[in-house]
Amino acid sequence: MGLDVIMNISHKYGSDSRYVLAGGGNTSFKNEENLYIKGSGTALATINESGFVKMSRKALASIWDKKYSNDKDEREAQVLEDMMASRSLGEESKRPSVETLLHNLFSQKYVLHVHPTMVNGLTCSQEGERAMKSMFENGIWIEETEPGYVLANVCRLKIKEYEKQTGKKAELLFLQNHGIFFASDTEEGIDNLVLQVMSKLEQKCLRTPDLSSVQYNEDEVTKISPAIRMAYDKDGKALVKFVINKEVERLCSSKEEFSVLMRSMSPDHIVYCKATPLFIEKFEADKLANIFSDFLKKYKYLPKIVFVKNVGMFAIGKNIKDVNTVLDVWMDAVKISVYAQNFDGVRHMAPEMVDFIVNWEVESYRSKVALKSGNEKPLTGKIAIVTGAARGFGEGIAKKLAENGAYVVCADINYSGAQDVADKISEQYGIGTAYAVYVDVTDENSVKNMINKTVSIYGGLDICVSNVGIVNAGGSDELTVDEFEKLTAINYTSYFICVKYAQIPMKMQRIVNTEYMSDIIQINSKSGLGGSYKNFSYSGSKFGGIGLTQSFALELAGYGIKVNAICPGNYLDGPLWSDPENGLFVQYLNAKKIPGAKSVEDLRKYYEEKVPLGRGCTVEDVFKAVMYIIDQKYETGQALPVTGGQVMLS
Repeated sequence: MGLDVIMNISHKYGSDSRYVLAGGGNTSFKNEENLYIKGSGTALATINESGFVKMSRKALASIWDKKYSNDKDEREAQVLEDMMASRSLGEESKRPSVETLLHNLFSQKYVLHVHPTMVNGLTCSQEGERAMKSMFENGIWIEETEPGYVLANVCRLKIKEYEKQTGKKAELLFLQNHGIFFASDTEEGIDNLVLQVMSKLEQKCLRTPDLSSVQYNEDEVTKISPAIRMAYDKDGKALVKFVINKEVERLCSSKEEFSVLMRSMSPDHIVYCKATPLFIEKFEADKLANIFSDFLKKYKYLPKIVFVKNVGMFAIGKNIKDVNTVLDVWMDAVKISVYAQNFDGVRHMAPEMVDFIVNWEVESYRSKVALKSGNEKPLTGKIAIVTGAARGFGEGIAKKLAENGAYVVCADINYSGAQDVADKISEQYGIGTAYAVYVDVTDENSVKNMINKTVSIYGGLDICVSNVGIVNAGGSDELTVDEFEKLTAINYTSYFICVKYAQIPMKMQRIVNTEYMSDIIQINSKSGLGGSYKNFSYSGSKFGGIGLTQSFALELAGYGIKVNAICPGNYLDGPLWSDPENGLFVQYLNAKKIPGAKSVEDLRKYYEEKVPLGRGCTVEDVFKAVMYIIDQKYETGQALPVTGGQVMLS
């Protein structure tokens, strides 16, 4: 019964962003013998029974009777060892929450420890203690103290003092610069305490964060984000997310406004975002690597948050989970800095406390757990765009890129189809792995928006697959000029537009790391290598695409951008051929392209017999060529046949 209740409490508050930061917070249930505490690395929103660590209350209480080393590092290691030894049989593989000792101090069955932003606006303020005492008679205030054993001992003495003076159980514990504890014997009691605290704070906080959107220069961000990404990790294995709103706009307007964020307000900000952000007065891509290098020398770590004056905020992470966590945590810091104005302004953590958190083994472990992302794949960290990703080769290539570790923007004029593909990718490989963008590849502004959107979400661009293409079969005496121009716009001109804008973030990455290489790949056709009977418009556009490929390759080689084309054979099972209404089989039958063919089956057999290896081309065949092009570093301007031997280069 008790575990069911604490799971309800955990899910309720863990899934509410007002209370829990970066999946953190912790909960516990206790009876006379045992404490069941949330394990490290477990999210409150989804925790189940196995996510709690069963511990002996008697063993935990005995810690207070022991004498530990005066050296803080040795002491914390000794206490951690004793705390681990308090785990029940069979629980040895689990790591209990950092605040386990604190949870055991309360006599109530249920304890909830969370970091509501509004509460931290109070606890991270100059007048926090005075304001807390005026609002909450049942509240206990704990001044900023070394986490771990020292903090737990201070809380133990404060709770004893409170209970002796009032004759009541301690039920509200405010930790300066670090959240709040709620304790009750019932779930309803926890809810009432939370409601009491939040209601009074809402009445008191007249100044609230203004997170409304503001206009910004998207082209500027498309240049800055890739440079920051490369300065953080020269191999490009990082993501950058851009954010701008009213509060961020104010904070990045000057170094004076930004100064409130230069020092840490809570341990969580240090764990996930490091102790110090970077403020750049003037963005210059060619100087960025040195700026990051100097920062590293000074602080012994790279910045996870960068503010560029009059531009906005850039969050940096090693993977999608990391960058989203950094973004959420730092926006929490922004909001706290605003809420604290209601209580005479921000009170930052003491420098010695910051140093303690930076070097504390427990928080180092928590940070590593947050970063854990599984085994690295060939394209881990790469950012890719695939046009025409709603179906056919585009859909297949997008899925294969994600399977190999890339983040993929699925772009298509059929937005709902692209969204469906992106959803399936994210479901299989993780939330945020893929993103859908509407694009009309014949519209310059639409393509430009596709590139800008990609960079604002992921922070750069490594692979651009120009895949969109249509076929309109017919003889030269049958097609209209409008039909010809439409096909040319989609198959030929759109490739140029994609290259025109894809090269912008790719060049910025190269400025910061002069060894970095990117790829632009056109999915061409075997019809680009030889004429096609009664299919002149398609073949001509593909011939032109190879001419563009060779020319772009010469132009962009100096920027480390390889430009190649892949020329697949007939994807007979794909929608281009098999669509029952407008597929090539139907078009070719109507155009009487193949004499004597009376059915789709006749056409399929005819085209399969033209291939020495006896079958049509598949997504797998094409993707192997894609991977080869990306992996190799010494080919550009090539048109790679994937035709089963139907077309052989001489």
